[in-house]
Amino acid sequence: MSLTLRVYVPSHPLIKHWLSVARDESTPTVLFRSAMTELGRWLTYEATRDWLPTTESEVQTPLAPCPATFIDPEVPIVVVPILRAGLALLDGAQALLPLASIYHVGLVRNEETLEASCYLNKLPEQMPPGTRVLVTDPMLATGGSSHSLLKLLVERGVDPSLIRIVAVVAAPQALQLLGADFPALSIFTAAIDEGLNDRGYIVPGLGDAGDRTFGT
Repeated sequence: MSLTLRVYVPSHPLIKHWLSVARDESTPTVLFRSAMTELGRWLTYEATRDWLPTTESEVQTPLAPCPATFIDPEVPIVVVPILRAGLALLDGAQALLPLASIYHVGLVRNEETLEASCYLNKLPEQMPPGTRVLVTDPMLATGGSSHSLLKLLVERGVDPSLIRIVAVVAAPQALQLLGADFPALSIFTAAIDEGLNDRGYIVPGLGDAGDRTFGT
């Protein structure tokens, strides 16, 4: 059976609300950060559905024994924010995955060639089999940064079908690139926008997520 990239745009009013706040150019930095945190939280909630490993057990309620389902602590869960904009979604994601290991990867885009290059790599040399990896990358524009990170993850033994990307907005160009090389991947985004302008920015997008998050 052939694999096809799975892209989910959750129809949740809270996601739609915070996306609209983030898009508005008049939103101040402090509120923009709040919007990104909330988007990180709710998109991570959607992305972890049917993805987190569970184990069955039994607990004793005040009245009787009862079947119970817990997150399996033996299966590693990792969150990788792509610096620096990926940090904007990290607080929301980490609130739902407090025991996840956090590995930072810094990727910068050449504004002329639009190619991504790595300036920081804190990934371990090898990931245990079955590791779940959540990538936070607010803007899937050309897809170059996420594509570069996915190659690094696969080199370290991560199964692409166990990777989830959480993004705020995505362009069709990025989805095409990622789908061609990583068809088992799943992406959760608040919106799929029209495309890119001549500078490689998503239109209508929300501007530079890093600059608006950190006020620089």
